[in-house]
Amino acid sequence: MTGTERGSLHYPLGHAPGVSPAGLELPTTSKTSLDPTRLDRSLLELRGVGKTTQRRLQAIGLVTVGDLLLHLPFRHESPSDIRSIASLAVGEETVLRARVLSVASRETTRRRVKVLEALVSDETGSVLAVWYNQPYLEAAFHDRPEVLLKGALVRQRGATHFLVRRHEILSDSGESLHILGLVPVYPSTADLSVRTLRNLVHEAVPRARDLVDPLPARMLSERRYPGKAEAVLVSHFPGTQGEARRARDRLAFEELLLLQTAILRRRFRQESARAARPLHPAGDLTRRYLHSLPFQPTNAQRRAIAEIDADLGRPIPMRRLLHGDVGSGKTMVATYTVLRAIEQGGQAVLMAPTEVLADQHYLELSRRLEPLGVDVRLLKGSQPTGEKRAVADAAATGRAALIVGTHALIQEGVRFHELRVAVVDEQHRFGVRQRDAMLAADTQGLWPHSLHMSATPIPRTLSLTLYGDLDVSTLDEMPPGRTPVTTRLVFPGSEDKMWSFVRQQLDQGRQAYVVCPLIEESDSLEAVSARQMYVCLADGELAGYRLRLLYGSLRPAEKAEAMADYSAGRADALVSTTVIEVGVDVPNATVMVIMGARRFGLSQLHQLRGRVGRGGGAAYCFVMIDTEDETVQERMAIFARTNDGFALAEADLAARGEGQLFGERQSGIGDLQVASLLRDRRLLEQARATAAQICGRTDTDLPGPLYRLLLEAAEERFAAKVDWVDRV
Repeated sequence: MTGTERGSLHYPLGHAPGVSPAGLELPTTSKTSLDPTRLDRSLLELRGVGKTTQRRLQAIGLVTVGDLLLHLPFRHESPSDIRSIASLAVGEETVLRARVLSVASRETTRRRVKVLEALVSDETGSVLAVWYNQPYLEAAFHDRPEVLLKGALVRQRGATHFLVRRHEILSDSGESLHILGLVPVYPSTADLSVRTLRNLVHEAVPRARDLVDPLPARMLSERRYPGKAEAVLVSHFPGTQGEARRARDRLAFEELLLLQTAILRRRFRQESARAARPLHPAGDLTRRYLHSLPFQPTNAQRRAIAEIDADLGRPIPMRRLLHGDVGSGKTMVATYTVLRAIEQGGQAVLMAPTEVLADQHYLELSRRLEPLGVDVRLLKGSQPTGEKRAVADAAATGRAALIVGTHALIQEGVRFHELRVAVVDEQHRFGVRQRDAMLAADTQGLWPHSLHMSATPIPRTLSLTLYGDLDVSTLDEMPPGRTPVTTRLVFPGSEDKMWSFVRQQLDQGRQAYVVCPLIEESDSLEAVSARQMYVCLADGELAGYRLRLLYGSLRPAEKAEAMADYSAGRADALVSTTVIEVGVDVPNATVMVIMGARRFGLSQLHQLRGRVGRGGGAAYCFVMIDTEDETVQERMAIFARTNDGFALAEADLAARGEGQLFGERQSGIGDLQVASLLRDRRLLEQARATAAQICGRTDTDLPGPLYRLLLEAAEERFAAKVDWVDRV
């Protein structure tokens, strides 16, 4: 097949004259002759794959021929020009095309290095080519094959030879996979070379003809995309870098479109099957609450409230994520939302993942709402049985308008009289089934409206994917007067100066946090424990000050007492684990010391830092650096430079990899084979919009034959993960 005969499979590899991409053209194939099941076959069917290679391929997630075809190169080496032997210049890297005339191996007497020497020639002359520690090549060169050699002419001890960095023995067809043209470079491992992957992909490429293209012809035409088989072919062996980028974008868009389609179809199916009681416009209670605030809501808060109001007025349950950085004012918006239900005779609940956070919410909401006549109750596992029974009775009879609690809210025996709004704080800490247990329909078949809150900054690309079944309101504006926390890195030898500053803050009546990564000592992690640090500080740097200790496994009463003392100012410093990461609000706390900071992710460090500076004044965060690892130090420097939680979340995502979007593995090989949530933000936004058009909000049936293949592919690839996984 000639280049013009390939039609839409335009495939200019850019090889030098006489070196053709033999065997890589895809023959014209009718759709009826496609057999997608061939792509599910084992890689053992490919030439060169034995049991050992199969295990190595499985280690990077490659099990089937289809997996291998979608294992795309992360870059392509720039094309190399072939030079004649006569034109070689010392030190210049280039490519020779020559024939082997003779070959011999020897071993140096000094370092016992094995040297392979081959005399090679072209029509302009000959040169001695040299390989180090590759004597096994001698047998391959005895038949005097034609070879491509990539390397440089070097002069050593008065003699000149061509030092080979890479070689390739040309077949009768003269094609080159490893040297000429844009050479693909694949993600690999120490025991699975890029060269092996390149050879196997070349073996598998003809199977691309069996790829079913789920994108309809109209969509391909509108986006000026190639078909799937062509895109796979060109992604591996393009003619230009532009072709490679375009082909990869086409495959990434398809993958993201399938994902978003699966997410939205699940959501729209739920919406069509569920009904909610629409709420009337805001009334007197919410107006009185807004007027009682000692500040004016930000524009972002007003925008979120308007979006929530629109949702609450619909006869289907609101499913919205309120997403914002530390201190952006999510609690105020959530309080407004629960009041919308209460002022119309309904009930609301707020569920938090920890008792510390539930206590904080209860105290704040009681202070704000009881003067407005709202009965606020607290329900948590550590309460005495009689107390829990009394709260449950108040919820069941409707006497309690707002119930704040932990997982105890979803225990058997807890019922609500008329639950209209449910708020789930730090919702990523609950599994889907845990959240749905509270968001069940009432006896009339009506579901509550739900607002999910998260203070953990999440890149928009990730939130659209992980929380694609929720509408998202983002609080991207901080209330006026909130001063950014000053962050300092503290290296060994500078601790005395830091503790002196902490004591100055305490002497001025302020309070401090000291955060440790573990409770007990651990030789394996070499991390400071909260208990040990508490003892050291009480006897040393903070001797004479009132210290309290807080960690997750303390008995509930001790935990509540420690937090109450600190909140009331009866303790100067709180030595704690990350149990104070979210929700703890002590305006008088102005300084934080984070021990063993390298144990935490950037987003978690940002959450911890958000516990100080909540009173509006200057606040400080000291990060202890206990390693000389440059990567760790650079990561900590990024944290010190910015108070933007979303920027830190992006950096965290880039550092750890995207991992499994739907599952327990949070880094490494993920659910996406081609697309990257970091690089493909634009494509994800476009895929989201296209998926919304395809699915529609009211029509949950298949929208005609045009998208049949796309919907089937989305169901097969992602539906099971989207429907059943418990995201933690």
